[in-house]
Amino acid sequence: QLQKDLEEVKELLTKTTRKRLRDVLMTEKHKLELEIKNQPPPKPKDVAEEEKSSLGGYTVKINNYGWDQSDKFIKIYISLNGVQKLPAENVQVNFTERSFDLLVKNLNGKNYTMTFNNLLKPISVEGSSRKVKTDMVLVMCRKKREEKWECLTQVEKESKEKEKAAYDTSDPSEGLMNLLKKMYAEGDDEMKRTINKAWVESREKQSKGDIPMDI
Repeated sequence: QLQKDLEEVKELLTKTTRKRLRDVLMTEKHKLELEIKNQPPPKPKDVAEEEKSSLGGYTVKINNYGWDQSDKFIKIYISLNGVQKLPAENVQVNFTERSFDLLVKNLNGKNYTMTFNNLLKPISVEGSSRKVKTDMVLVMCRKKREEKWECLTQVEKESKEKEKAAYDTSDPSEGLMNLLKKMYAEGDDEMKRTINKAWVESREKQSKGDIPMDI
């Protein structure tokens, strides 16, 4: 761009006859020549491409995945269109004993990341790996002990236990009430009307003595 500006200034210099305008153009010419001289040399194409590969685009956090397990491995499946076309070094996974980070660089102009912290049980860093398949990355976490995992992370386990405790009570009617409250809170208007109607009818039956009060 600077080179084009300089050429245009030189062309104007050949055409102008007025001293004041010529002086202004000469000043601009020297300024442009100095800027061009101080510019860093162009990088080789492969270096430029490599930098673009590592920095280009914006980063997308991966939230969708599937998982499965065998006796020895936890397998996490991440769908990414065209990932098999990337150079191997663009798909990186770092493992620790209780976590892993996935980074996919410059896939269709975007970077993709996924982080799993607080895995349910320890994994072997050396035995874990990743495989790139057609439109998919498979993360293989090698279990330290060959046992079944009920979920992927400690947070998921605690969440399930809390939910179970809310409905698993010694009093069956209390468990039912908690379930109804959850359905009411999460339901749409139609669901709320149905629960309200059932509740009113139940109270009416209790008051008439049609059903025992403790049910």
